[in-house]
Amino acid sequence: MNQFEIRTLSKEPEIISQLTELLIATVANGDSVSFMHPLEPRVAQRFWEHSLAEADHGSRVVLGAFDGDKLVGTVTLLLDFPPNQPHRGEIAKMITSMSHRGRGIASKLLKEAERIAAERGRSLICLDTAEDGGAAGFYEKSGYQRTGLIPDFALKPFGGFTGTIIFWKRI
Repeated sequence: MNQFEIRTLSKEPEIISQLTELLIATVANGDSVSFMHPLEPRVAQRFWEHSLAEADHGSRVVLGAFDGDKLVGTVTLLLDFPPNQPHRGEIAKMITSMSHRGRGIASKLLKEAERIAAERGRSLICLDTAEDGGAAGFYEKSGYQRTGLIPDFALKPFGGFTGTIIFWKRI
């Protein structure tokens, strides 16, 4: 198995460009990550610019997995919650490039996000994934507990409804 470097991402043009390409390819593959196909590059770029700006303000952490200089995966840890939820974090935008799936990248990204969450005083992590083609099995193997399913919660990238499965884990 290759060694991949996991690092916190910042708002640099090359990073935004690679994140944009990764998101567009993921949506084109039919993976449900909140966007519809075809995903316009400017829309994807704006999403990442906003996400990284929020990271600069401390409301989230965006991590990247690198194979050399190439970004091959990302995950976002959301940290900005109401005053009655200071103990909670949320996992969002877990993406691994098609060419690098099955190599443990998502596991490394998730473990690092959990480590950072614990370091920042979080003891509960929540997340959701699509029922159709989502990563439910991966999250279960990673120790997350399934809470339930919301039917027809979102549209798949090419249309048609999919349910959303809600997970949680104490860290």
